[in-house]
Amino acid sequence: MKKYSLFLLSLMLTMVSFAQKAVINFEVKTYDFGKINEDDGKATYIFNFTNSGNSPLVVSRVQASCGCTTPTWTKEPIEPGKKGSITVTYNPSGRPGVFTKTITVYSNATDEQTTLVIKGEVIPKSNAANTEFPMIMGDLRLKTKVIQMNNIDKGKSQVRVVEIQNAGKNNVKPTIENLPNYLSATIFPETLKPNEEGKITLSFNSKNCNQWGPVNDEIYVVLNNQKKYADEFQVRVVGNIVEDFSKLTLDQKRKAPILETPARTIDFGVINAGAKKTAKFRISNKGINPLEIRRIINNNKEIFVHQSKMSVAGGKSGVMIIDINTKTLPEGDYKKSFTVQTNDPDNSFAIIVMNWKVQK
Repeated sequence: MKKYSLFLLSLMLTMVSFAQKAVINFEVKTYDFGKINEDDGKATYIFNFTNSGNSPLVVSRVQASCGCTTPTWTKEPIEPGKKGSITVTYNPSGRPGVFTKTITVYSNATDEQTTLVIKGEVIPKSNAANTEFPMIMGDLRLKTKVIQMNNIDKGKSQVRVVEIQNAGKNNVKPTIENLPNYLSATIFPETLKPNEEGKITLSFNSKNCNQWGPVNDEIYVVLNNQKKYADEFQVRVVGNIVEDFSKLTLDQKRKAPILETPARTIDFGVINAGAKKTAKFRISNKGINPLEIRRIINNNKEIFVHQSKMSVAGGKSGVMIIDINTKTLPEGDYKKSFTVQTNDPDNSFAIIVMNWKVQK
């Protein structure tokens, strides 16, 4: 009887938690550009959505399947019943032919990941020259300067290949510099003859990366040992280090940590312009195994988040200290958020929303 009552209580808590979550509803999830001319430049479409849930919706990250697709999105928390949007821009330069690209939307909604799709056909320039390698680095041309590693399970490696071409009249020997210890690169052939094509192979070894969550690195291509650390020679490597919970046994799931917070919204109230304010935010572990705080993902310059400890034992609690500095903020109402990445299989990314008002 006791086990049955506990089961009912757990089920009721789960239902309440679910009922209070945000729900993201897109008007459409796939858009067909049809035929677009390479000469016309970038093509853009706006995916509109509504929060049809009962709590604020926060889109924490939007990731495109390739560097040719650039997403921007509503970053402020979206109240129930309100609308937001994902603006997707596709660059057809050097990409003639049929294309299909995916955009993954990460949020605190009931569906934590939503996939959007754009597709179409690029009509090439009539007098296009070397459009297969549109990115220019001196005499070297690349197919892309943004390397999407996508999700990388912690402890595993991800490999991506970038095709290159020597568009000059002399031999070119490219090398890669400014690599962090978890990235390695090989180039074949080591020296490219005029008009010869080759490959840069990049390997991301997450075992050597101390960081969890989004990773964004700038590396540089050096030609013939002539170092020019300028934007022209920069390549960006983007990834997201996550935990693979799919292989947990039943016993591991039973003993898994459970993240619990009093709420997912913090109201700081009114803050005088130029002043600071501090709040304490409690995190509890209702599970058995320790709750590990992998990372605090905070992109707000006026907010500082720190916690007393990175691990919370089963049945225990920890406290996060959140400081807000309004020194650079004009008067008005504010809604911001940060993300807590944990080893809770059901709350690996918990989004915390903050409200406050700045006044003189």
